[in-house]
Amino acid sequence: MNFTSQSMSANTAAGTQLTSADPRDWPVCAGWQSLADAFFAGSTGQKLLQFLQQRLEAGAVIFPPAPLRALELTPPEEVRVVILGQDPYHGRGQAEGLAFSVAPGVRLPPSLQNIFKEMQRELGTPFPAFPHPGGSLVSWAQHGVLLLNTSLTVEEGQAASHAKKGWEELTDAVIRHVAEQGRPTVFMLWGSHAQSKRVLIPQDRGHLVLMSNHPSPLSALRPPVPFIGNGHFGKARAFRLQHGY
Repeated sequence: MNFTSQSMSANTAAGTQLTSADPRDWPVCAGWQSLADAFFAGSTGQKLLQFLQQRLEAGAVIFPPAPLRALELTPPEEVRVVILGQDPYHGRGQAEGLAFSVAPGVRLPPSLQNIFKEMQRELGTPFPAFPHPGGSLVSWAQHGVLLLNTSLTVEEGQAASHAKKGWEELTDAVIRHVAEQGRPTVFMLWGSHAQSKRVLIPQDRGHLVLMSNHPSPLSALRPPVPFIGNGHFGKARAFRLQHGY
């Protein structure tokens, strides 16, 4: 696992918006396939797919084009760090299916700028080159960082528009699966929404759970635990070295 911005690939998902409500059109790596299949076969998954189909038929513009991209790029057996987001960016061309990540060439959102600033301050990591890779965190995902939003789709210009439509049942299952694998893992929970998932992470598995305010400028400097100066990236690196990965 390595926090770098040297993207090995650009946003390879076709287009910038969702075109199909059929999960067979959403790539998932083999390690996550059974969990995803079980969700979509269940009642909550079926209702979610019906909702997405209805919204597409109504002409809604939905992002990202590949909702399960985090489960495509980061196999469960390779997860070393989990960073939880809330829902995808809702601006056209921004979301690429990974929490906090934007497609190459897209202007860095303020939260992502603060993430890069903290990495620079703690680890000496330079800001990524623009436009490529820019704010794309594909290389993180390809090196063991699961960048997981708790809701995996959103409509243009409407933050949290697909929250509580069913995605949370799947993403909670993903969090539990990682937490119960037995491999010590770093969980970065920024903001109250992410911290509400703390209950899914057993306390007796040797995981490192790091919590602070969200990196958004609205909260990054506020108490009780400001994001700026939280030391999370340095702690994650030390934990990684301690466990030999």
